[in-house]
Amino acid sequence: MAKKSLIHREKKRQKLEQKYRLIRRASKKEISNVPSLSDKWKIYGKLQSSPRNSAPTRLHRRCFSTGRPRANYRDFGLSGHILREMVDACLLPGATRSSW
Repeated sequence: MAKKSLIHREKKRQKLEQKYRLIRRASKKEISNVPSLSDKWKIYGKLQSSPRNSAPTRLHRRCFSTGRPRANYRDFGLSGHILREMVDACLLPGATRSSW
């Protein structure tokens, strides 16, 4: 189980990213449409004035049940350990263990 503070920090980053998503997209489109370099620098300054944690690259996927930051499967939103436990308990339909 991950620390509660780290899980809370990640949720805070997700809220910030949602809040600034449209502003960041609009300024990036504006940068591509402006021909002069000095205007681009002004727009870059506006983009950089937004909070650092509002950038989507700062987000990190975590396991839905435990909050583990590593070994996550995108399809399920679970870490490998929890995914294997659920498959063993037949809680995931369509998922089977490999056997050879």
